Amino acid sequence: MRRLLLAAAAILALGAAMPAPAAAQTVRWAASGDPNTMDPHSQNVGTVTMVLQQIYDPLIARNADLTLRPGLALSWSQVEPMRWRFVLRPGVKFHGGEGFSADDVVFSVTRARQPTSNFGIYVDTVAEVVKVDDRTVDIVTRIPDPILPNKFASVYMMSKAWSEANGAARPQNTRAREEMHTTRNTNGTGAFILASRENDVRTVLRRNPDWYGWREPDAARSNVQEIIFRPISSDATRVAALLSGEVDFVLDPPLQDLNRLRNAPNIRVLEGPEVRTIFLAFDVARPELLYSDVRGRNPLADLRVRQALYHAIDIQAIHRTTMRGQSVVTGTFFPPQVNGYSQAEDTRLAFDPARARALLTEAGFPNGFGLTLDCPNNRYINDEQICQAIAAMWTRIGVRTSVKAQPLAPFFAQIQRQDTSAYLLGWGVPTLDALYSFQSLLATRNGQQGDGIWNYGGYTSPRMDALVQRMKTQSGPERTAAIHEALRLYREDVPHIPLHHQMIPWAMRSNFTIPHAANNQPYFRFARID
Repeated sequence: MRRLLLAAAAILALGAAMPAPAAAQTVRWAASGDPNTMDPHSQNVGTVTMVLQQIYDPLIARNADLTLRPGLALSWSQVEPMRWRFVLRPGVKFHGGEGFSADDVVFSVTRARQPTSNFGIYVDTVAEVVKVDDRTVDIVTRIPDPILPNKFASVYMMSKAWSEANGAARPQNTRAREEMHTTRNTNGTGAFILASRENDVRTVLRRNPDWYGWREPDAARSNVQEIIFRPISSDATRVAALLSGEVDFVLDPPLQDLNRLRNAPNIRVLEGPEVRTIFLAFDVARPELLYSDVRGRNPLADLRVRQALYHAIDIQAIHRTTMRGQSVVTGTFFPPQVNGYSQAEDTRLAFDPARARALLTEAGFPNGFGLTLDCPNNRYINDEQICQAIAAMWTRIGVRTSVKAQPLAPFFAQIQRQDTSAYLLGWGVPTLDALYSFQSLLATRNGQQGDGIWNYGGYTSPRMDALVQRMKTQSGPERTAAIHEALRLYREDVPHIPLHHQMIPWAMRSNFTIPHAANNQPYFRFARID
């Protein structure tokens, strides 16, 4: 009863803050978290791209089923082993009125390669961007790159003139909490135009009538004229807003309310697997942990300790209770939709608390130790609850665990400073290829574009690095063999503890239709409200 009263009070407050019910062509959308920037090359995280992909276009776009389609490039081809040619779409204009040309492509790819970019993983093999003419660009790579089109589907194109005029020739440095024009302003070529932006309150997008894509059959049926996005952190309030009609679409309905939503009149729930794996990562590099009661040692650098923490996790209990069956338990790095997946390597260490305690004793920690687990509380499905469940399991074997849960913006800023000992992370694979995960999360941070860009635990292995290099250049059976060997090494070294692949339910009013996408990105250009 108390929860219902709180929800009712919250929705009354929400209704007072929101406009009256909108016209049928306005979609009111809610999710738990808000983007922490509008810069298209600064933060490669889903909460940012879910808004920016409505505004900005890449050279190569994706269909709702994540297959590739022409975007700002009408065609692309590998004219030489280390040269890709892109033929650009004519007549495209940015929202500010500037014409799109090869100069903007050269600028955008170069910008994405800069040190403050979090998109280096997509342009890591680029050696040079060459303007052939106003409608043709060549991408010259350092090495043969068999998956470059998959990568370029995530690189947004910006206006060179607008960026330079607004002091945004390089991406915003979010780690340093920098504020610049692109933090709150945009100028894309995409289907929707940013009309207004209030951080953590409200973002309004309006239809771009000049977008070239409206002529395509799947987008031509869309009648969405306006998108009003509101971050609503409270689960109860998001659900109440949907049920009352204040919101048309909820990206992340809480699992505990799914049955209620399925049975509610005028509500539909879409469900499917996401290309995202939830896992735990560790500081394995420091000689002494930052947030622990151990002095002069780093227990997480010891494989036996990581194995002990793994054995201590009752993953079926998390699947059954915390996730309410809405997860796919895994022992590997990415789901089957990703090129390189191996069912043979998808095996977990058994839940075995006795073995966990024995391993801690072997490692020199018979009485355990204290540890802090960092966790977001509004990024993944039941993220804080997962951390709390794991903390209790670790504490039972003697690893006294405190959970530090916080919203996604300060959480990401903290782990990107490597200011953590252990943390929960969810990892999507936008390229749908194994290299993206291995290179980002496990390659040694060596200053090369993309290598170890999210390896905040400091894991390093010459064998893993060699396998990543093979993935970058090889193709066919040799490349598949390198991926599978890397998966075996991942299982043996335990740099992470994989938990599950995330299942994603979307909830919406029955008069709203949108294709359910496995990358958890709502493509409003394919949506319709009746």
